[in-house]
Amino acid sequence: MTKPVPQPGIMQIKPYVGGASSIDGVSNVIKLSSNENPFGPSPLAVEAFQKAGHALHRYPNTDHASLRAAIGDLHGLDPERIICGVGSDEVITFLCQCYSGPGTEVIYTEHGFSMYKISALAAGATPIMVSERERTVDVDEILKAVTPRTSLVFVTNPGNPTGTMVSRADLSRLARALPDGVLMVIDGAYAEYVEGFDGGASLVEKFPNVVMTRTFSKMYGLGGLRIGWGYGSTDVIGVLNRVRGPFNLSMPQLDAAEAALRDRDHVARCLSENTRLRAWLAEALAELGVPSDTSCANFILARFADADEANACDDFLQSEGIIVRRVAGYALPNCLRITVGDEASCRRVAHMIGRFKGVVPSADEARQDGGRT
Repeated sequence: MTKPVPQPGIMQIKPYVGGASSIDGVSNVIKLSSNENPFGPSPLAVEAFQKAGHALHRYPNTDHASLRAAIGDLHGLDPERIICGVGSDEVITFLCQCYSGPGTEVIYTEHGFSMYKISALAAGATPIMVSERERTVDVDEILKAVTPRTSLVFVTNPGNPTGTMVSRADLSRLARALPDGVLMVIDGAYAEYVEGFDGGASLVEKFPNVVMTRTFSKMYGLGGLRIGWGYGSTDVIGVLNRVRGPFNLSMPQLDAAEAALRDRDHVARCLSENTRLRAWLAEALAELGVPSDTSCANFILARFADADEANACDDFLQSEGIIVRRVAGYALPNCLRITVGDEASCRRVAHMIGRFKGVVPSADEARQDGGRT
C-alpha cells in the first residue's frame, strides 16, 4: 500500500531538543540550561496575565495593534512594520515559508541557532552551513557561500550558544554586499543584554532586504508564554502577515508582553544583575582553568580541554543537582553553556566546577585538612 509522502526536507529534520529541566531522583535542581531570566517576569506582566484570565471566552484581536504600538514607542519603530509571533521562532518559520523553498538555499553559521536549519528544511530549501572564526560569525565566509540560489541569510547577534557579537560595521558590510533579492535576518534574541545595541533596527531602516527578530523569552522572562516579534520593510512584513494565523497570539500573551515591555525598572534591574554576575562567573571560571569568550548575552560558553572533560563535568554537576547545557549539537563538543543565574546559583556552579577540577576541596576534604593542621 502506498504511504503518504511528506514534503521534501521534512524527514531530514532532527527535532529540536531544549535544555533539560529535571534530574532523576533530584527534587530541587538549579536549572542553568535554557538561558531563562532568574528573576522571572515583571510583577506587572504577571498581574496582566492574571487579569486576562477573566476574559478567556473572548477571541484576541488579530492585529496585535496595542503590543505593536508599545514596541514601536519603546524602540522608535514604525508599528506598521512590526509582526508578532509565537516566539521569534514563528517569525523565522514565516520567513522560510515565504522566501525559501525547493531550489533555494538558506545560509546559517556553524554555531547558529538550530531552528534556522529546521525551518529551512521544513520549507523544502537546502540549508547551507558556513564556518565561524573562533566562535564568531565570519562575514567573508557567508559572502563566499552566496549563490544565485541563496534566498535567506541568518545571523544570530549576540550569538547563541557562543555569546559573541558581530560588529555593526561587519553587519552593514554584509547587508551592502548581499544581492538585493537575498533577505538578511538578524536574530536578536539577546539584544536587550547589550547596552546601546538596537538589534539591527538601523540596518533595517537602511536596507530593505534586512529583517530583525526579537523575543520576550529572555530579558522579559516570558519564555513560558512564547512571544516574539520581527521588524522589516513594509513589503516583507506584508508578505509574512499573509501566512500568519489570525489568532496566533492569545489575549494573555499580548497583555503580559505589553505590561512587561512597559516595566523599565524591572528590565534595568535584570540587565544590571546579569552584567555584574556574568563578569563574576566568567572570571571565576577562568581562575579555575575554564576559559570563555566575552559574552554579550545571559550565559557563559565554558570551554574545557576536550569533549570528555566537558561531559564529565556535566555529569558531575548533575550529580550535585545542577543542570547546564551540552552543546555538541552546535559543533562545540568541548563546551558547556551555563546560564547566568542569580548570585547563589552562580556561586554554586562555580564552586562545583572548582570541585570537579580539583581546585576547590569538598567539605569532607576541608575537614580532613583542618584535622591535620
